[in-house]
Amino acid sequence: MKKFQQRPGFQLVAHKLALDPGAEGSRRLMSHTGAARAAYNWAVGWVTATWWQRGAEQSYGIGEDRLTPWRDFSLYALRKAFNEAKHTDPRFSSWWEENSKEAYNTGLANASAAFTNYAKSKSGKRKGRKMGIPRFKTLRRARRTCRFTTGVIRIEAGGRHITLPRLGTIRLHEHRPDLVALVEAGELRILSATVRLEHERWFVSLQVEQRLQAGPARRPDTAVGIDLGVRALAVYADSDGTTAEEPNPRHLDAALKQLRRTSRTVSRRQGPDRRTGQKASKRWEKANTARNKVHHRVANLRADTIHKLTTRLAAEYGTVVVEDLNVAGMLLNRRLARQIADAAFGEIRRQLTYKTAQRGSRLIVADRWYPSSKTCSGCGVAKAKLPLGVRVFACDHCGLVLDRDDNAALNLAALAARNTGTGSGRRPGPPPTRSRSLVEPTRRPAPPAPAARRGRGGQVAQPCRTSGRQKRETVLKPKPSSSGDETDLPGRNARNTESCCGSRQRNYPGRVRDKTQANSAAAGDRLIRAGAIVFFVGAVATLVTVAPFLLGTTPFPTFMFGLSMLMGVGFLVAGAGVLRSVAEGRRQARAATAAE
Repeated sequence: MKKFQQRPGFQLVAHKLALDPGAEGSRRLMSHTGAARAAYNWAVGWVTATWWQRGAEQSYGIGEDRLTPWRDFSLYALRKAFNEAKHTDPRFSSWWEENSKEAYNTGLANASAAFTNYAKSKSGKRKGRKMGIPRFKTLRRARRTCRFTTGVIRIEAGGRHITLPRLGTIRLHEHRPDLVALVEAGELRILSATVRLEHERWFVSLQVEQRLQAGPARRPDTAVGIDLGVRALAVYADSDGTTAEEPNPRHLDAALKQLRRTSRTVSRRQGPDRRTGQKASKRWEKANTARNKVHHRVANLRADTIHKLTTRLAAEYGTVVVEDLNVAGMLLNRRLARQIADAAFGEIRRQLTYKTAQRGSRLIVADRWYPSSKTCSGCGVAKAKLPLGVRVFACDHCGLVLDRDDNAALNLAALAARNTGTGSGRRPGPPPTRSRSLVEPTRRPAPPAPAARRGRGGQVAQPCRTSGRQKRETVLKPKPSSSGDETDLPGRNARNTESCCGSRQRNYPGRVRDKTQANSAAAGDRLIRAGAIVFFVGAVATLVTVAPFLLGTTPFPTFMFGLSMLMGVGFLVAGAGVLRSVAEGRRQARAATAAE
């Protein structure tokens, strides 16, 4: 078979058109898509039957040379076997002539691809998640689709109808005379057509070879960095420093109230049950259709928003920079999973990929670990940490303060200027060479005091800015690498700045000691509170019990001894807490004196 070769100046694109087939047209479309599913199930059963047979024969001790031979699952072998079986198999012999041969070829091609992916995945030749053995497609869960590659496929004159093999002429939902004009001018050639049932409607997707008329971007020398998010769908900044944002419409959140109402209606109806074989009632089918319409409307609104955004960006800028987001990992956050899925980050990147290619623009994908939000767009210094709740970026090195999304977009635009030379960029000078793993200073370093004294390990004593007392700061020395060069990465046992104010620092050896002291002081406070509560309860009970005796109305109660013991226990517990707190205070005083 001759391999398809794309003509110079043409591109492969797809046109998706809605159909209005009518009752008879819908019946024929359902028959063709059902034939594709039946052929797929036949191929799966035909191939896997030999697998189970060989397994049974091996369990009987039959030798390898006497086992049932393997069956080839290539498309050619499946076609040949199906053409021989369709005349005698009772599942196909009575009705296979009603449909086009392309319907059966669709199912066989899908089955061949499924077995090929499974074999390559099992042998390690296929990347991605492991593929399982192809399974049968059920009538309810299978996607109704059929692909036509041969025969008469054309859009009729006037652009109101389309003709497909064995299906005849079907009316289009929209008027498309522009496609007819392109075909007559020789700038469009239809290669295949795929009909599919989506959102309770029939669609046809035409794969065509077309000479695109889209011109270059309006600003070919300008780069734009796009930072995707939930608060705003996209915040983008160009290489000139201009920032803008695309608001997040949140279509799913707007439809949640209606979805809850329709879902409650569905749950009250008698639905299908695979365990018992129970079929869905007509009321359940009607309620489920109403619920699906809400989902379909949300999907259409989301697709319209994303298409308008990506088309505008691809038509405006010559270089587009996006981030390689780990969307699957982001969806593990149960608090933001629904908003992240509604934003469709992956779809935005997919559309930008082919739309920039159609206009001859560049699409740069920043590395997944590029710290766009933590890096200052003014001086290039990166923060060690920037929690997601901090929405304003404040640089401690140069004093720049701006929104964190605007800062990320400016960094992405500057990344395009450094990598491709497109645009002027906003950051002057050469790009920073420090790795993101380095802990950058959080404030401008102060000059060393003239009377600073040195401690052990090269530690220089400096006054603390908060309390005015002396603190120790570790001076990191270069660590020789295995290649003989020196690196500025800190060693494993290096310590960050230790503050005398008790601030929490990473890699501080005394951190465990401080934590133990804090736990001891907290234990003393708890003992004092517990003793006070026990003493108060005993005193109240004693007062209530002794009051009648003092008034002369009742004799001295015998259980006063128990209340006295309860008060004594309270005194002991409170005293233990006081002693422990006093001891901890003396220990801290001795430690402070030794540090001075």
